[in-house]
Amino acid sequence: MATMADVARSAGVSVATVSHVLNGTRPVLPHTRQSVLDAIDRLGYTPNTLARSLVTSRTRSIGLAVSATRNPYFTEILQGVEAAALDAGHGLLIADPHDDPAHERTVVQLLHERRVDGMIVAPSAAPRALVTYLARHDVPTVFLDRLVEVDAEGAQASGGAAGDGGPRFDQVCAESAEPTARLVAHLAGLGHRRIALIAGLPGLSTTRERIAGYRQGLAAAGLPHDESLLAHGDSESAGAERATAALLSLAAPPTALVTANNAMTLGALRALRDRGLSVPDDMALCCFDDFPWADLFSPRLTAIAQPGREIGTQAVRLLLERLAAPDRPARTVRLPCAFVHRTSCGCPEPGRPGAPERSPESGRSTQYPQPTQFERGTVS
Repeated sequence: MATMADVARSAGVSVATVSHVLNGTRPVLPHTRQSVLDAIDRLGYTPNTLARSLVTSRTRSIGLAVSATRNPYFTEILQGVEAAALDAGHGLLIADPHDDPAHERTVVQLLHERRVDGMIVAPSAAPRALVTYLARHDVPTVFLDRLVEVDAEGAQASGGAAGDGGPRFDQVCAESAEPTARLVAHLAGLGHRRIALIAGLPGLSTTRERIAGYRQGLAAAGLPHDESLLAHGDSESAGAERATAALLSLAAPPTALVTANNAMTLGALRALRDRGLSVPDDMALCCFDDFPWADLFSPRLTAIAQPGREIGTQAVRLLLERLAAPDRPARTVRLPCAFVHRTSCGCPEPGRPGAPERSPESGRSTQYPQPTQFERGTVS
């Protein structure tokens, strides 16, 4: 097996120069750097990552803790994280917290004990123990998809003050409120007056924001908010199936449903099928989260598409920036979603009379504005 000394002899440079090329610890002239890279390729040299980490205090690895890795949305996020990490020369260690706060705390500690350089986490609905651990050990961390609540004093869920010089957590997610309001407005524009929302797990920021968007959409359409039309499916198919059955049992059931994630969409469809109801003839349906086979349903699902892959890419970018500048202000990045206009809402197929105009790509309408980003004070 080739050694660093072999590479140095082949390239006609010192071992220190080879080390600088591999570790980026000092600028090297372009032609010298290329000579070293050519020698590495020629000899098939593989750097000793463990030895290098002892010198640099970095393992060039990232820990990713994301629940529901079988969910197509989180699979897209995983693909974005993996591609961006690999492009930056970092490996990835993955754990599934199963949306359980105690297990979440355990798997994050296990990842930290593997000496990852930083962490990317989709927090649970009760992340206090998680954030406390990350803060105590000063682990560079980016929260994705679900934001950690910041109170009026600017303190994060762990109780640390934003201006106390403590750890800073960056965050990245998709917009949730405005896209949900758009689904409600679309259904109201089709004449529906009893529009129900099947919301996600209480405590998640995505659940709070989509409920807020639902209420905004009702208000904008001049419709009253009927609390009986807001049901929680707990972000799962089975929960949404129960919630849909309860909504259908109301004395005045809804005529339209908005489901707040893709798993709950499947549960709602199952409940409607079991009642012998069809979409959109008996119940109009719009959903938050597009997924690969949404276009194959009959009718095809009108949906909000989240930029999952870009969320993963942005999370890695934020983490690498945090590693390079640990004291910079914390940032929250929100990315736009796309309204994918199909037929489950009750609109006709393209080409039929009254069909809405669509863009050429898979029925997508105009996307929301460019990503928004705003600076916060230190979030801890």
